Amino acid sequence: MGIPTLGCACAVCTSATSPAGDPRNRRTRPSVLISYAGHNVVIDTGPDFHAQAIRAGIHRLDAVFYTHGHADHILGMDDLRPLSFHSSPNLPLYADEPTAATIEHIFDYTFPADPDSDARYPTSARVALHRLSNTPGAQIDLFGASFQRIPVTHGRQTITGYRFGSAAYLTDLSDIPAESLPLLANLDILILDALRRQPHPTHSTLENSIQLVDRLKPRRAFFTHMSHDLDHEATNATLPPHIRLAYDTLQLDFNIAPEPTSEAGAP
Repeated sequence: MGIPTLGCACAVCTSATSPAGDPRNRRTRPSVLISYAGHNVVIDTGPDFHAQAIRAGIHRLDAVFYTHGHADHILGMDDLRPLSFHSSPNLPLYADEPTAATIEHIFDYTFPADPDSDARYPTSARVALHRLSNTPGAQIDLFGASFQRIPVTHGRQTITGYRFGSAAYLTDLSDIPAESLPLLANLDILILDALRRQPHPTHSTLENSIQLVDRLKPRRAFFTHMSHDLDHEATNATLPPHIRLAYDTLQLDFNIAPEPTSEAGAP
């Protein structure tokens, strides 16, 4: 729901906007920008995408991947319009079948049933929506890098996480199915959901995410999609040195073979 959460005056929400507070407690909806070989790829465009893209200085976008069709991950799709107008061919979007169907339904003026009809808004985003294979580990090769689909459990749903080179991004998960575990071996960076300490029906808890890190053994791990139950500094103080809470504008270097280095940051 973003932090500060509307209508909340808890210590973390207050800290997020107070001059004397911790700006790392200010949390927009999760998204990640991957920049490599002169290209920009984004995972998820939530309702904060416009402000995030301005803050990150995104002037060009080459592809967008989606994890699932919930509002906090897709509602900024329409903000791709000015970034897509100069794309040739159309800016590619990648999503699994349920997510693609949700995007098409919500943004029906961009994706009319008959693309040649007058139902398409004349200045709609110039995008091409591609369905991802359901096969675990299925990959899309873009600009010299491979983006692998990593199925994860989000309550009763199976949604999509992504591995790219030595990094993986797994937001909105309650568990990782057995078939996905081998796809997450030998990671440098693992970014994953850690909503709060208390159990939640569709999200991982702080303790469960620590256990997942211990099981997968990445060199570094960063928690995302955190609620206002987790204060940044106080929570970090309880974590092992190789596990940190992510924060807006965090930038990380990693290997996205065959390119030697890459940079990912929360836009």
